[in-house]
Amino acid sequence: MKDMTRHAAPPARPHAAVGTRERIVRTTSRLMQRQGYEGTGIKQISREADVALSSVYHFFPGGKQELATEAVRHADREFADILHEALAGEDDPAEAIIACTGTLGVHLRGSDWFDGCPITATALETAGRAPDIQQAVAEAFEHWRGIVADKLRQSDIDQDDVLELAHTVINTLEGAELAAQVSRSDEPLRIAGRHLARLINSYRRTETADATTHG
Repeated sequence: MKDMTRHAAPPARPHAAVGTRERIVRTTSRLMQRQGYEGTGIKQISREADVALSSVYHFFPGGKQELATEAVRHADREFADILHEALAGEDDPAEAIIACTGTLGVHLRGSDWFDGCPITATALETAGRAPDIQQAVAEAFEHWRGIVADKLRQSDIDQDDVLELAHTVINTLEGAELAAQVSRSDEPLRIAGRHLARLINSYRRTETADATTHG
């Protein structure tokens, strides 16, 4: 989700205390987030991770696709942690989504609007021609939808609606992050949060809505 990312400055070098393999994966993940799969080369990864080129191939003998697949999995876990933390701050799922969009806005602003969805650029560039990467991307989106669904299940929403709502939340957050990057403003995220909250509240069971009305 990031045409802008191709012009981003490269990330800072990882901390030396991180193991070599993990440095390579983290560096690849961040470079692909900002530059996409095609714009990120093995030599640049080696340089930014501060490791020998031979070390990259030692840990990832399958080359760039194998490394990119692992980088997507790392990005999946990293974004899942952000989701978990943001959603855990509010008991009510609708309020939690609003809080989540606020958190995403803080992260975007902190990266000078470069670091949106960590996997979308790679997903778009490799669709249909890199099945391992595509599978890792699909699993990441499923993972994130599952986190949202778990939060929605804490509410009085019909369980048949939970998964579709989770799809809608993640899809909307993806678009809102892109719009925020383009406009260099968190307003698209805040708007998305408010409207997603209204949508979630509209799925509250009738008896709860009646109780609220007559309370």
